[in-house]
Amino acid sequence: MAEARHVAIVMDGNGRWANARGLPRTEGHRAGEDALMDVISGAIEAGVEVLSVYAFSTENWRRSPREIAFLMNYSRDVIRRRREELRSWGVKVVWSGRQPRLWRSVINELQAAERYTADCDTMILNFCCNYGGRNEIADAAMELAYDVRRGVVEPHQVTPELLGRYMYQPDLPDVDLFIRTGGEQRTSNFLLWESPYAEMMFVDEPWPDFDQHSLRACLDRFAGRERRFGGAVDAVAGE
Repeated sequence: MAEARHVAIVMDGNGRWANARGLPRTEGHRAGEDALMDVISGAIEAGVEVLSVYAFSTENWRRSPREIAFLMNYSRDVIRRRREELRSWGVKVVWSGRQPRLWRSVINELQAAERYTADCDTMILNFCCNYGGRNEIADAAMELAYDVRRGVVEPHQVTPELLGRYMYQPDLPDVDLFIRTGGEQRTSNFLLWESPYAEMMFVDEPWPDFDQHSLRACLDRFAGRERRFGGAVDAVAGE
């Protein structure tokens, strides 16, 4: 039976959830906070080791200035308000993303949460803010190129395993289960490097309606999948 050590979630559908109720998009983001905490609780109970959540992408800067300002302020406030609770649950917070353009106040709160929860060992919450999968790979390649130029690495030594050591969180395991809420069926540039053999699940529920029971249903489906990692089994009888 397959076990999901690392679950990644694209928390999509906040705006559509709000608009369907005659509310501004920002109210969907507010409702998403309770969903996040409930899913974190459920992930801990299920024995998930790493939960990666897509909080803000490098492409989200294309949204309206009003929504961007709300997301920056709200992300900062959520991290500050919830870090005590996360620590009490044994959740270690790590941040994946780029510093450029990200508000300094958000960076400060993310780094403070990392320090405050550094000794927690129940589960890792990989908070992906100002994150993009292609950008992560480009940043890793740039750092590796600098090391090649400095003579730390020889070109012939470059392998996928070596490049992986330059990713934002190189010590985390690859994604086992990739979930996207909200009904869309695309990865949206999330954890491209880390998801080569992730099992993909696209659910119709918008993020504010997704909870630990929804997560458990996805984990149960995942447990029944056969993961071959490029291998194959000949099912023809007698061969």
